[in-house]
Amino acid sequence: MSGMEIDAATQFCGVIGNPVEHSLSPAIHNAAFQKLGLNFVYLAWKVEAIGDAVKGLRALGNFRGASVTIPHKVAVLPYLDEVEAMARHIGAINTIVSQNGKLLGTNTDATGALRALKEGNAPLSGEPVIILGSGGAARAIAFALATEAGIRRIHLLGIDDRERRGLASDLMQKTAVHVADAFLEEQCLKTALAEARVLIHCTPIGMSPKTGMSCVPSHLLHRGLTIMDIVYNPRDTQLLLDAKAAGCRTISGLEMFLYQAAAQFEHWTGQSAPTHVMRAVLESRLR
Repeated sequence: MSGMEIDAATQFCGVIGNPVEHSLSPAIHNAAFQKLGLNFVYLAWKVEAIGDAVKGLRALGNFRGASVTIPHKVAVLPYLDEVEAMARHIGAINTIVSQNGKLLGTNTDATGALRALKEGNAPLSGEPVIILGSGGAARAIAFALATEAGIRRIHLLGIDDRERRGLASDLMQKTAVHVADAFLEEQCLKTALAEARVLIHCTPIGMSPKTGMSCVPSHLLHRGLTIMDIVYNPRDTQLLLDAKAAGCRTISGLEMFLYQAAAQFEHWTGQSAPTHVMRAVLESRLR
């Protein structure tokens, strides 16, 4: 890091996870701090004992907040003072904000996904939406859509029956949206695609190193669909390549990753995130 002197007034943030070696967060947040001339630094912390880590951060005066990643997004909850309503429904956070001596938990995966969909002009209001997968990211996106996007129905398709049914029933209990859930296989996908114009892929299939795979057969894709893949490495997943070839509108996982990071930056600094700088760093790292 050039340009900023680290001194006793430097505020610090970081990512808590295991592993964290491959995280792109330090590069994008430090570039953003530098761009705005903020005396902040962002580090990566490989953490096994999450409770001890949070206690340690609490004890340090210049701590402003953290990104929380796998495997700690759920386990961290009991160690926080407050958890924002949407994050409580999701049952996981990805962001800690230190405010007035308290640690608040929030989930910018939800807001980041919603912003990516809106900026990508996905038709949401009054529409049915297909979500593939039922893990943490799917939960965050489903709750954001159900509570803030005015969608009509969620078609939830996944391979883990217990997890998928649990998410479907949580959504039906806590939001007004109708949920149809089914095992992720071609016939169910075909039926859902006959009705929905938006599909959001939230499984790890297609992610580096297992590239070249997709859980959506390419012959089911057609013009008029908007496809968002939350996998951002590689940037052009097999699903997005197939979608582009079929004439679909596409939204890359880079968008969600960018906007969830921008929302974190704004929570910690109280300033508008320089998204163009953050995007440039992300793009150069994913080349």
